[in-house]
Amino acid sequence: YEYSDYNSSDEQSPTFDSYMIPEEDLELGQSRLLEVDNRVVVPAKTHPRPIITSADALHSRAVPSLGIKCDAVPGRLNQTSLLPLREGVYYGQCSEIRGTNHAFMPIAVEAVSLKDYVSWVLANVELSGGSIPTES
Repeated sequence: YEYSDYNSSDEQSPTFDSYMIPEEDLELGQSRLLEVDNRVVVPAKTHPRPIITSADALHSRAVPSLGIKCDAVPGRLNQTSLLPLREGVYYGQCSEIRGTNHAFMPIAVEAVSLKDYVSWVLANVELSGGSIPTES
């Protein structure tokens, strides 16, 4: 995942990979086959518009509780929209089995308050070695 809106053109965007947590590593209360090591974080009560692509193969990402299903296609940008009305975690999966391990590609979207989202962005921009562009 990449948050490319939060960098100057010459700096690295905050990026991260997200993988399913193996069953033996789950903590009490975590969902089997749905929990990931890095969640996609979005602000609640706003209307983010993710742009989706793939680096390797066709994927069909779906988060039913947010009304999202979008294909990720190498070399192509697809856009979708979402409106998380409440803070919380929304789970989905790769919804079309097109290759090895596609049945084990969950996605977890965490909707947080705007204040928490800004804090998360600032922390992740710093981790990637960038800085937030400011108006002069």
